[in-house]
Amino acid sequence: MSKTKIKKIKEEKRGFEAEVAKLLHMMVHSVYSDREIFLRELISNASDACDKLRYEAQTNSDLVSDDTGSEIIITVDAAAKTLTLSDNGIGMDKEDLISNLGTIARSGTAGFAEKLTGDDKKDVQLIGQFGVGFYSVFMVADKVSVISKKAGGDSAHSWVSDGEGSYTIAEADRDAHGTTITLHMKEDAAEFLERARLAHIVKTYSDHIALPIKFFEVGKEPEKGMQETALNQGSALWIRPKSEISDEQYNDFYRHVAHAFDEPAFTLHYKAEGTLEYSVLMFIPSQQPMDLFDPARKSNVKLYVKRVFITGETQEILPGWLRFLRGVVDSEDLPLNISREMLQNNPVLSAMKKAVTNKVVSELEKIAKKDSEKFQAIWQNFGPVLKEGIYEDGERREALLKLSLFRSTHGDGWTTLADYITRMKEGQDSIYYVTGTDSTSVKRSPQLEGFKARSVEVLLLSDPVDDFWLQMVTEHDGKSFKSVTRSATDLKDLGDTPEKADDAAPEGDVVTLITLMKEVLGESVKDVRTSNRLTETAVCLVADDSGMDMHLERILKAHNQLDSISQRVLEINPSHKVIKALAESAKVEGALDSLADSVKLLLDQALILEGEPLTDPTAFAKRLSDAVAKGLV
Repeated sequence: MSKTKIKKIKEEKRGFEAEVAKLLHMMVHSVYSDREIFLRELISNASDACDKLRYEAQTNSDLVSDDTGSEIIITVDAAAKTLTLSDNGIGMDKEDLISNLGTIARSGTAGFAEKLTGDDKKDVQLIGQFGVGFYSVFMVADKVSVISKKAGGDSAHSWVSDGEGSYTIAEADRDAHGTTITLHMKEDAAEFLERARLAHIVKTYSDHIALPIKFFEVGKEPEKGMQETALNQGSALWIRPKSEISDEQYNDFYRHVAHAFDEPAFTLHYKAEGTLEYSVLMFIPSQQPMDLFDPARKSNVKLYVKRVFITGETQEILPGWLRFLRGVVDSEDLPLNISREMLQNNPVLSAMKKAVTNKVVSELEKIAKKDSEKFQAIWQNFGPVLKEGIYEDGERREALLKLSLFRSTHGDGWTTLADYITRMKEGQDSIYYVTGTDSTSVKRSPQLEGFKARSVEVLLLSDPVDDFWLQMVTEHDGKSFKSVTRSATDLKDLGDTPEKADDAAPEGDVVTLITLMKEVLGESVKDVRTSNRLTETAVCLVADDSGMDMHLERILKAHNQLDSISQRVLEINPSHKVIKALAESAKVEGALDSLADSVKLLLDQALILEGEPLTDPTAFAKRLSDAVAKGLV
């Protein structure tokens, strides 16, 4: 490693872009149970920096110099009370330093600070999700300096802070690419200047790091003829036998590779032999990663070839609907010099992807069968992502449908499609569902009333992907999927017949009212008809028999995939007191004029229940005010 020194030129003083005082206070007092974690975080970052250099060098050979191989060096100066960690990885330029170290929790910035509550347990989980491990250094240091030079860059810069709310950026000297971090240790952190203590930390948390982690102590050079050995074993954890790896080692590796602070919900470790040889060590997190719903849908499984890191962002290892997995796949069959372009159409990688994906689905099936509570926890976090596979992966669609869990009107728990089918009513040949923006609004859908009254179970679907996979899946186990918001749904001969209201409006009066309503509403609706799905609500909107599901149509309209919303069918409940009163009034001469506002209010009510915008909010407000005034006179 090259020696570095700060050159005080054009120094800038800047403030952190978040409530750093509160954050760092929590770092010291809440986030970590042991202060020694700071070294794990620094080593993980250094290892990643070396991985990134190897990745970038695939397409830019100028980034690979003729210096020694990748390594991490820990240097202790007991007299100066400093601990220094250096790597020869990708390095950072000025903008990187500001972005990576000057922006606390760059995943959230202002929003991050707003979510801090003072509840230690909750905030600890939140901080872990935002990836702020570097700042753990302030648990043991009262001043930290970082000197870095980006591979391929011309200049180096320093970043210096005492963690009190600001930092300085200045030009610096550094001969080679990489990063050097110097911690000026606090008085009560002297233990972290001892070789034995540091060696224990490295062995505990970073023994799996596939780079040598070396140790030097200023003033105590190795005796002549002695060669400094690495503190870590330096062999990849994924190629070790499972019998030699403890749960703690698995957990530590998961935190390293996932940059997370939770424990994995499930660990998958195996070696494939035969036509293709590769090792797999992957984890299902116990908490949702912050980037789970990032539109890029990037894979977070790293690809290695013969223990050499190739890339961490290829989409060729796992499909997008398994992007929540964290870990590594190490191939014995790919060439070491494979480029990112070659990865995209490589038959070996395609075969690996298929095999690994099948293995993950198989393991999920085993969990669902053996430990339903564990699988439900996984589904709670990642079900919406797994259901993307139903939409886009025809080969595994049926397997994923069988795995899928749903909420329904049957109870508060989860149900499978198989369980739903066993509870279907005599004569029922469809799996009924309703979709919406959230679970609360879905449960309150007025279209459910008739189904509940007849004890007919309905799936409650509130994930955005539900509307889309249902376009690809028309039936399951011989039962068709049918939306309760389609006008074709007929409940007359289905389930337990509910008691009919004795005081329903006479059929003839209802026909007269419907004729009047059609004339008042005109082209605002496709049709007006009586409903057998309403028991408590006066009116509701449903899609035309040949129309698109209403919620899907709203989604497509919101994303500019449709120019306009199609006309709805307005259904009325003849047993509701409002409908009965209007039906009675509709017989009176001149009813068209006197009831026009009331009829329009009913349509407005139906639109509001569906969460759709009113065509004329001002007119609605006037009609509502007039109706209230009449009731008070």
